[in-house]
Amino acid sequence: PGPSHTTAPRVPQKGRPVYITVRGMPSSGSRASSKSWRSKAGRVPGTVVVLGFVSLLTDISTEMVTAVLPLFITVALGLSPMAFGVLDSVYQAATVAARVGGGYTADRLARPKAVAVAGYGLGMIAKVMLLPAAGIGALSAATGLDRIGKGLRTGPRDALIAGSGPPGTLGRSFGVHRALDTLGALLGPVVAFLLMTAAPGNFDAVFMVAMCVAGLGVLLLIGKVDESRPTAAATADAGAPRVTLAGAARLVAGDARVRRVLLTAAVLSALTISDAFLYLVLLKGDAISTHFFPLMFLGTGVVYLAAAVPFGRLADRFGRPRVFIAGHVMILLAYGVAGSGASALAAGATLALLGLYYAATDGVLPAATAAIVPAPYRATVISAVQTCVALGRSLAALTFGALWALTGPSTALWAFAAVLAAALAAVSLIGGLK
Repeated sequence: PGPSHTTAPRVPQKGRPVYITVRGMPSSGSRASSKSWRSKAGRVPGTVVVLGFVSLLTDISTEMVTAVLPLFITVALGLSPMAFGVLDSVYQAATVAARVGGGYTADRLARPKAVAVAGYGLGMIAKVMLLPAAGIGALSAATGLDRIGKGLRTGPRDALIAGSGPPGTLGRSFGVHRALDTLGALLGPVVAFLLMTAAPGNFDAVFMVAMCVAGLGVLLLIGKVDESRPTAAATADAGAPRVTLAGAARLVAGDARVRRVLLTAAVLSALTISDAFLYLVLLKGDAISTHFFPLMFLGTGVVYLAAAVPFGRLADRFGRPRVFIAGHVMILLAYGVAGSGASALAAGATLALLGLYYAATDGVLPAATAAIVPAPYRATVISAVQTCVALGRSLAALTFGALWALTGPSTALWAFAAVLAAALAAVSLIGGLK
């Protein structure tokens, strides 16, 4: 007897499907493995929890910076909303090559943990680079490096999550991870708020504390997440082909489901305005004050934290595509509320709708992708989907920043809302992610 096997579909070919064997996963013929997976079906794997705490620490660090960055750019440095749009675009676009490269390298070498560690390490270094930043060039370099790190780590990390438990509970696993991730996003603005209250205008203190917290996350990942790397002989015995870019291309070309996921993610992301821009719209309309700006991220995080696991369970039960589309309906409503008027009620409703949007999309999309992709190419395809999201959001940031400069925030917001509504109607008609 040797390690358990299961079969996973290869790239679709003409005629009957071809299957490959993947080590480390239970098969119908392995009673012990099947029993082990059934016993774990009711709980979240330990790897998911540890990775959740790594993301918690990393998000505390990242969201501390994110919470003060719009003020740092527009108030401390005196740059325009258009400049912020350019920076936000760099923030999104810098992940593009890194996402594909990180996912492919993790699959090619069967070392997702090692690639993830490199990505988290770059995020820590980026916080140090913010200390001397005094212009758009230095800021772009720092935020670009941070996003490169995020691009490297996200696909391999999500592949570790997807491979740690039964396929039928992917939504729950990603929901728990995203809930811990969001708890970090919730705590980050609180820490930033407290630091800015204790030392008004001292952005360097925020950046330094953020760097230290990011370092703790890297140490936790190195010390507590195991990575079982199959030997060359074991891989040969399993009959698994070597992961190649050509194989990934054939997978995309031969599977209509994968193509629909890529296209839907790209189109809807190109119409998704970042929450920072929505907060600036509310700030411009006097719905919130500058002092409480960092707490806007906290409000969204509270809703996301509460809804992440329930939405993951709903996705497992009723279908991940349906929940994903419903999430974009939430952000469409947020556009309407944010553009409707300057009031505390509008600000609160915008925060709640943004939180529901993230809960219904952030973990659900990789769960939907992992469910239709063969395990050897899981990190690569998840990274490709996330690349489409990053490219779309980069385009959205540039477009919205330009529209704001030309027409004002309200007109730009309603224009995005109209096009997003049309896109959602079209996705629903053609079947979306199904």
